[in-house]
Amino acid sequence: MSTTNTGPAAVADAAGTIGSAAAAGTIGSAAAAGNVGSAAAAAEILSPETGGFSGRPHSHGATPLPGDSRGQRFASYDVADFTVPTGREEDWRFTPLDRLHHLHEDDGPGDGKVLVEVDAAPEVVVETVGRDDARLGRAGVPADRVAARAYSVFETATVVTVPKEVVTSRHTVISLRGEGGTAFGHVLVELEPFAQAVVVLDHGGSATYADNVEVIVGDNASLTLVSVNDWADGAVHLSQQSVRMGRDAKLKSIVITFGGDVVRIAPEARFAGPGGDVEMLGLYFADAGQHFEHRLFVDHAVPHCRSNVTYKGALQGDDAHTVWIGDVLIRAAAEGTDTFELNRNLLLTDGSRADSVPNLEIETGEIAGAGHASATGRFDDEQLFYLQSRGIPADEARRLVVRGFFADVINQIGIPEVQERLLAAVEAELEGAVH
Repeated sequence: MSTTNTGPAAVADAAGTIGSAAAAGTIGSAAAAGNVGSAAAAAEILSPETGGFSGRPHSHGATPLPGDSRGQRFASYDVADFTVPTGREEDWRFTPLDRLHHLHEDDGPGDGKVLVEVDAAPEVVVETVGRDDARLGRAGVPADRVAARAYSVFETATVVTVPKEVVTSRHTVISLRGEGGTAFGHVLVELEPFAQAVVVLDHGGSATYADNVEVIVGDNASLTLVSVNDWADGAVHLSQQSVRMGRDAKLKSIVITFGGDVVRIAPEARFAGPGGDVEMLGLYFADAGQHFEHRLFVDHAVPHCRSNVTYKGALQGDDAHTVWIGDVLIRAAAEGTDTFELNRNLLLTDGSRADSVPNLEIETGEIAGAGHASATGRFDDEQLFYLQSRGIPADEARRLVVRGFFADVINQIGIPEVQERLLAAVEAELEGAVH
């Protein structure tokens, strides 16, 4: 399902929250967000005769990828194993290839630099290692040509390790600052069993940059990972974020995208043991000409795991374009899975476009629940009038809507200085949005 410029956004109160699942029906196709709560319902969804899921991915007229399932798509560490994308492929049909500065075409090392600095909690071990370090490559395999190129040519990797049973005393910040040119990188964040930590990936500066981020959350470990993409104008960033979850592990991933010309982030989460819990949250604000693309994949391959995805975006200005792809696969062995994914977009001006494509593949009827929802809409004049009738000026009413729209995601970050920075960024964006 691709959603662009549909009905009005719902305002629940003066705080500007977008309404409940029922209200979502007024701003997009939440009706297509069918929940699955029983084996019978799941079996019906699996039946092609009902018009439901057949176990095959959507192609949308694009060139299909090898394999009948999202989980069967080709992956390789070697860039030579991938053909150069043309834009007809399902994985690349939304991406403006002509603005990637040849990241997808070339196969050699870059001529630029991204400086990596780590402000670590005292309990955390930080290392810079060579590409031959045996710990690298365990969380996931590059799933497209750019990720494979980044893996093939990076020279050193930053490894951040939280030892077994350690609860860090403060958050760790990995700062990545572009200094021009084309560069490639690699980061590994590993929590050993029963560890707990908060890690922030903070991107800024200017570069054409591609990297792989590996995240390994050990058995019974708990990680909050915040990725802030606040690049300078003109920057290009493509990143695959591969997560491997241990038994009873917990992850809260928060991706924030505000800056850059083209930013494409592909978080992937895989469960290696039962009892895992993944929460993927995201927010993005695209201005005129910016292209922000978030492509998520959650692979439920073992029983009794949970995933929840919530991404929200706002757009303003001519040719502002956002893309959200949410792929969830529940394999036959993943009985007792509980999953839901939600994407909502708020169009602040004409000329912007939000594409939203939730995909759910279910290979077993023995699940706790599964569903998805997608909605895109504009400010509703009647709802703004409601706020103004209570003495709130029009510009402030619009600000309230957008603040409330993002607030539930920002408030879950749990790092006051990061939350304040993001709220300030939203305010700065709104200075242009409300006039």
